[in-house]
Amino acid sequence: MTADSPLNGRLDDDDYPAYTMGRAAEMLGTTPGFLRAIGEARLITPLRSEGGHRRYSRYQLRIAARARELVDQGTPIEAACRIVILEDQLEEAQRINAEYRRAAEEAADGSSPGSS
Repeated sequence: MTADSPLNGRLDDDDYPAYTMGRAAEMLGTTPGFLRAIGEARLITPLRSEGGHRRYSRYQLRIAARARELVDQGTPIEAACRIVILEDQLEEAQRINAEYRRAAEEAADGSSPGSS
């Protein structure tokens, strides 16, 4: 495999659907049924192989692991999925807010007297 091989980019890609359902369940210490249930709850939507088999990315496995943690603590699966979705939305909103704050600070620094 060469340094410019297309596979190299996939190995670092959090969204690349590299894991089968069985392997994903094994890695999470859960069952394929759990993965199907969080798919039905629309927490994650695995991609499908040409043969129709579910494939999961590392990002999806992290999301599934968080849902499993909540379920293990006694949270119903539907509620766990909703919590994870809201946590993800909050994290994204905080990231965007931080970007806006940074841009506003840079704009304010650039327009202060004596900055030219």
